[in-house]
Amino acid sequence: MTREEVFETLNGVFQDVFDDTSITVNDNTTSEDIEDWDSLEHINLIAAVEQEFGMKFSMGQVVTMKNVGEMADIILSQIQ
Repeated sequence: MTREEVFETLNGVFQDVFDDTSITVNDNTTSEDIEDWDSLEHINLIAAVEQEFGMKFSMGQVVTMKNVGEMADIILSQIQ
């Protein structure tokens, strides 16, 4: 899976979790860029991403992730 394919899949996950088809994420997207992205939705988002990609984030990864680009990097490192 390429980085571009990861972002295409992430866009779908974000749109589903936040119920907003206008969301398009990129490397620099953070919780400040998406209105409803609070701590509760973050948990839902992480669970949805893990399910979609068939992988698990460690607690350390979840806590230190600064943006969607870092999320994509972790996903790529675990699914290849």
